[in-house]
Parts: sequence; C-alpha cells; structure tokens
Amino acid sequence: MRDKNSFAVNPPMGWNSWDCYGAAVTEEILKKNADYMAEHLSQHGWEYIVCDIQWYCPSADSSHYQDFCDICIDGYGRAVPAPNRFPSAADGKGFAPVAEYVHAKGLKFGIHIMRGIPRQAVSQNCPVKGTEYTARQVAHPASICSWNTDMYGVDATKPGAQDYYNSLLELYASWGVDFIKVDDICVKYAVAGDESTLSYGGDEIELIRRAVDRCGRPIVLSLSPGPALLSEAEHLKKNANMWRITNDFWDDWGALCGMFERCREWAPHVSAGCFPDCDMLPLGHLSLIGCENGLGGRMTRFTREEQRTMMTLWCIFRSPLMLGCELNDMDEWTRSLITNDEVLALTRRSRNARQMVRNRSHIVWKAEDADGECTYAALFSTAGWEESYVLSLAELELEGRYAVTELWDGAELGETDDRIPIRMAPHSAKLFRLVSV
Repeated sequence: MRDKNSFAVNPPMGWNSWDCYGAAVTEEILKKNADYMAEHLSQHGWEYIVCDIQWYCPSADSSHYQDFCDICIDGYGRAVPAPNRFPSAADGKGFAPVAEYVHAKGLKFGIHIMRGIPRQAVSQNCPVKGTEYTARQVAHPASICSWNTDMYGVDATKPGAQDYYNSLLELYASWGVDFIKVDDICVKYAVAGDESTLSYGGDEIELIRRAVDRCGRPIVLSLSPGPALLSEAEHLKKNANMWRITNDFWDDWGALCGMFERCREWAPHVSAGCFPDCDMLPLGHLSLIGCENGLGGRMTRFTREEQRTMMTLWCIFRSPLMLGCELNDMDEWTRSLITNDEVLALTRRSRNARQMVRNRSHIVWKAEDADGECTYAALFSTAGWEESYVLSLAELELEGRYAVTELWDGAELGETDDRIPIRMAPHSAKLFRLVSV
C-alpha cells in the first residue's frame, strides 16, 4: 500500500467545472479546458481537470440540482456518466476515454462524487459487486444530504459497506481517475434532518480511505464542503489529502476577509500530502451556466488588487489551487496572475506559514523557504483606502541584513536591516522574498 501523502506532496493545482458550469458540464467543455491548460498553464504547475457534481444526471442544466431525478447507474448501483452529456461514456466505457484524452495532454483527471450510495440503487436493490449483499443492506436511509437528493449514506457498521466503496473505487480507478472530490462528508450533518443528531462523517471517510488504498491507483482524496471541523484535524490528515475549511467561496470581499482567520487556525496542520483547502479561485469569467450565490454570468467581482490578495494568501498558506473560470476566454491580466512562477513557487517551497501581525487595517504573514535559502513575507491591506505602511524586520522576527524582492512585480527593493516602507492600495497585497546578505 502506498503512502497517501506521496500522491500530492505539494498542494494540487488545477481547474474545476463548478464555478462556471454548475452541474451542467459536458465532455466537450472538459476537453476544451484541458486543451487550454495543456497549452498555456501546465508549464506553471497546473495539472488537474476536475469534473464536478451530477455528471451522472442526464437532465442537469444549471447549478440547481434536480430533486429525485433519474440518474445513470450500472448494475452494481454505481454512478456512471450520462452518455447524452459525455458521449464517449457509452457502452460501459465510463470516463475512461475522457481520462485518456486528459492524460494524453500530460494532465490528470478528477471527478466529484457524493458520499453514499444512489437512492436509485437502493430502490432497485442492486447487488454489491462481489458479495451476497445488496444496496438496501448497506444504505443508511436516515443519513441524507440536506441539499442534494441523489444519495443515501452508507452505514459503516453493515456487512458489505466496505465492499461497496471498494467496488466504487475499483471502477473509477479502472477509468484512470487521479483525483476524487467527495462531497457532503467533512462537516457535521443531521440524520433525517434532525439537528439533534449532528455528526461528523468520519466513518464513511475511513471506508473511502481504505477503498482508495486498495484500488491500485494513486488517487488524491479531497473532502467537501466546509468548514471542516478543526477538532477533527488529525483524522482528516490521516485520511485525506485536502479538505475544505470554508463553505463555497465566491467573489465577495467579506468572504475573503474571513479567510484570514480560517487560514490562521489551520496553518499548523499544513504538511506534505495534507492540505486545508480554501476552495476554488473565483477568477475570470464565472457562472456561464447557473446562478450559484444568487448571481449569473459575470466577470469576477473582485478588483485586481483583491484577486492578488486572494492568490497571495492561498499561496503562502499553501492551499490547493483550483481555478473556477472558463479558461478559454481568460484575459491576459488574469493569465499573468496565475502564471507568476515566483509566487506559485511558495506552494512548493515555503513552509511553516503563520500570521505575525493583525491590526485594524493590515495583516502580515511569514513563511520560510524549505531549503532555508530565504524568508517570505506577505503584507495585506484590509483598509478601503490607500495607505502607507512600514514592514519591520522586528515584526518578522528577523535580525541582520536582507536583500528584498517584491515577487508580484519582480521589483528589487535593495537591502535593509530595519524596515521596508510600502504604499498600499485598498485591499491589496505585497509578497516579499528576503535573502540574508
């Protein structure tokens, strides 16, 4: 059995279909975005193409779920792609042809699943592959998702429960899946809608972990939604590669401000193969299909400074980076934002990120280079006005003399043994590399 942390030593970087296409993504859309990533982004570390929710629903057409709709399952009760949306999946091929296409581009392929077993499989009482058990025997009919009707939970105490997840991961591994995002699992959820029964889905997380371990393929395991429970940090680190620390994150300054505290709390738990996840990057052109968060198609509402602030925090914290926009109509400025190799290098090279200062209008974070070659410092302005600030070596707990480079614009700021004066635009960020001289 491989060490699960070796599957994603550094935070995964890629694209997820949800922010643009909701539940309505198609094979054509996946391939077009894979084409763009391979040509323009892969050389900068972007590599995952992830198909989000309800790819097994033939009638999905927006970000709104269709309650109790007919979905596509195989004879063992496992969700399979809807062939009207993914034509290459016909004749039992599943996502194998799409994964092959993505792999041929030098990229990796991922899918979203809901925890549990399809209600449709329970209704039809499908057999659990390779066992004497059936879907009705492993389902937990009182364990349901409050926002999606596709699944019942799997009862981890029942014989056949592990076998069901084993068969699921066996199928998806056979397709060539490299990344699985499991939803409705890392927050507390109510059994049968009873708020007094709130519980953490750790039992099903463990079933999935064991199934991934035995499937014979290195698959990155991502858990959603959030906020994940800080009290379960050790369990999450033991079983998953990434887990959401927020609910769905969108292009709202208030939500971005809230991420500083979430990152501060979770920073001690970032390590190789274990990444608290700040959620997708709502950059560029969003919501082409659907109106999640109450809004339809638009360019991101974040200002350019706010976008840079988001990227700076995500990178120094070492969050996974998942783009949510349509890649093919990306403007040059957005592309420059996500292809700055000096900034992206923090996701691979920096360690021990932590908040050093927080006051009324500024936040300072610090991290070290993994090889001890430099120190990174991020300065964030949360003020709604332009302001001058002086970043001191003392508040970074540094002594000596340092050569300073601002990584977003590449400006060499000279040497200092004391302070770095900075002019900050509203909601902006500066990211510095400090090298001892």
